[in-house]
Amino acid sequence: MNLNIDAKKKNSYDAIVVGSGMTGGMAAKELTERGLKVLMVERGREVKHVTDYETAMKEPWDLQHRGKVSTYAAEERWANKRFWGLVNEETDKFFTNDTENPYVEKRPFDWIRAYHTGGKSMHWGRQSYRWNKQDFEANLKDGNGVDWPIRYEDLEKWYTHVEKFVGISGQAEGLDVLPDGHFLPAMPMTMPELHFKKMLKEKLNRPVTIGRVANLTQPQKVHTELGRGTCQFRNKCPRGCPFGGYYSSISGSIPAAMRTKRLTILHDSIVSELIYDEKKGKATGIKVIDQKTMQMEEYFAKIIFLNAGSMNTAALMLHSKSNRFPTGFGNDSDQVGRNIMDHHLGVGAGARIEGFEEDYMFGQRPNALYIPRFRNWGSDKQSYLRGFGYQGGASRDDWNRGVQADGFGATFKEDLTKPGSWSIRIGGFGEVLPNPNNRMSLDADKKDKWGVPLIVFDAAFGENELTMRKDMMQSAVEMLDTAGFKDITSFDYPTHLGLGIHDMGTARMGRDAKTSVLNAFNQVHACKNVFVTDGAAMTSSSCVNPSITYMALTARAADFAVAELKKQNLK
Repeated sequence: MNLNIDAKKKNSYDAIVVGSGMTGGMAAKELTERGLKVLMVERGREVKHVTDYETAMKEPWDLQHRGKVSTYAAEERWANKRFWGLVNEETDKFFTNDTENPYVEKRPFDWIRAYHTGGKSMHWGRQSYRWNKQDFEANLKDGNGVDWPIRYEDLEKWYTHVEKFVGISGQAEGLDVLPDGHFLPAMPMTMPELHFKKMLKEKLNRPVTIGRVANLTQPQKVHTELGRGTCQFRNKCPRGCPFGGYYSSISGSIPAAMRTKRLTILHDSIVSELIYDEKKGKATGIKVIDQKTMQMEEYFAKIIFLNAGSMNTAALMLHSKSNRFPTGFGNDSDQVGRNIMDHHLGVGAGARIEGFEEDYMFGQRPNALYIPRFRNWGSDKQSYLRGFGYQGGASRDDWNRGVQADGFGATFKEDLTKPGSWSIRIGGFGEVLPNPNNRMSLDADKKDKWGVPLIVFDAAFGENELTMRKDMMQSAVEMLDTAGFKDITSFDYPTHLGLGIHDMGTARMGRDAKTSVLNAFNQVHACKNVFVTDGAAMTSSSCVNPSITYMALTARAADFAVAELKKQNLK
């Protein structure tokens, strides 16, 4: 008995954070900086900033397959490989071995995972946009899903709080559809892009801005104190940035939490269940499986933050059954695992640009243009609901001039240093409506090698998304034609939910415990000491990249949780 008491005391913390990615890192930072002793649990291996970015400084000729995906890697990472160009010889060791971490698809679902310190925060596209006021009101106004329990004003100061820490470069535009934030100096546009921006403004009255991206163009003290430096315009971000030029939890929030000396991190540790105390009516801890030894251990805390990613967070909740929660932790509403959303992409157009052959560009900008939503906004009304934005940009046609061009030797190499032709490509990111029939569940019979039930996906795009895609392609063609570009080619690649890597909605926030899982502060309605602040919490999806919103929600929830602890409302 005494041994058990000693073990529980040894494994007890003020807070437990499940996951070390975008929101797990932010939760750990915010909680430790407010004085809490925190345990972070990461299911994957440890990756150390700088030293473990094995391919970061390598050139194509330093890689065995010149950066291509080997047959063996493609077989191991069959799901991750579905994302175009992300998983290759430069990055594949960071992404999940899908043969060891399988899942079941009733309908195709492209689940992109990275199980290691920092998770997908090391590989994200870094595009960082605030939601607008209408995004938080759309569900209520058009009757889809449930109403958000918060509004833009509730999150506004937390957007600023996170932006200052993360470091977002961008251009203020004064647009209601794309609220301005706290920006570092913007990255420059190329001359063809400036022409594109000018033509769209003059002829279609549509704004074009440079992407608002989490790459440091002018580091501030908060960044340099953590060892982060200026973006080098190498465009090798998914390999890991040894300069700390882009934000990840490995280079940002985790080091910030570690310097408080209040953070402990477990790696190779799978959280299999939440421990729920029926008498106290609260969660008291977690059960953890060591990936390597298969041994189970329990850890305890006053509050628990679930940040394992929307699918793994929901799976953990569904697997955590008790007398109080027979269908899964916090699942009184039967909404855990439902309402899967993402952004649909892979549709747009490209063209050839004439007239800028003598213009140069600096480095390899790790960023894109952004064209904000213009459909179903203001006086514009369409046959479908919600809207879309575009990302893309102009680039030199180095591929056609280099790899596929005739020639060799000194003259050939000298020709490659000279300016030449340009092309442009823009692709849409469309909003996906919440739908309770788009869901994930757990397989009662199939389990992984650690004895945890496999996730079953049963989700697909609906008619609204499919109708929207037609307009996304046609509008892209229209804009390129308006700018006077040539040889315009449209595209619409077949995609599934998940490929946008913005999966969300499986434990949504809401005003009513009967129709939602979380309240306005991301607390589980039926268990106030458990918070969910990753993508699972999202009530709708907007059409902009969601990571900065996840982080703002996390910072806000952490601030609230600590205040509630001090009031002894969560004891």
